[in-house]
Amino acid sequence: VCEWGMSEKLGPLAFGKKEEAIFLGREFAQHQDYSESTASEIDIEVRQIVMRNFDRAKQLLESHRLELQALAEALLERETLNGEEIDIVIRGEKLGPIKNLPPIGESRPSKPQAVSGKEGLSIPHVPVHPSKA
Repeated sequence: VCEWGMSEKLGPLAFGKKEEAIFLGREFAQHQDYSESTASEIDIEVRQIVMRNFDRAKQLLESHRLELQALAEALLERETLNGEEIDIVIRGEKLGPIKNLPPIGESRPSKPQAVSGKEGLSIPHVPVHPSKA
C-alpha cells in the first residue's frame, strides 16, 4: 500500500520517503510525509487486504483438505514426490510401488563392457550418463 500504491481506496500513490544508509546497504529509515489520518487509513487498508487474503487462503486450504491430507500421507510414506506423483495423488489415484532409485547424482554400479578397437585393442566401454556429459 505504501510503497507500491496497491490500494483501491488510497489509489496508486506511494506514501513515505525511504532513506538509505549507504554504508549499511539497506533501508535504514522511512520518513513519514503524510498526516496521521492518512496513516490511519493506510493501517486500515493494509489490515483489510491482509484479512481478506487470509480468509481466501484459509478457504482454499479448507476446500482442498482431502487433497492436502492425501499429499501429506504420501509424503510421510515416500518423503519426496515429483510433479507427476503429486498430480496422481491430487486426482485421488493410488501411487505405484516405491522405486528404489539411487540418489540424484549417483549412478548404479555397472560393469564396463569391452569394445574391440582398431588393431585388436580392447577398450572398456564406460556408459555416459546425460547428467554427467
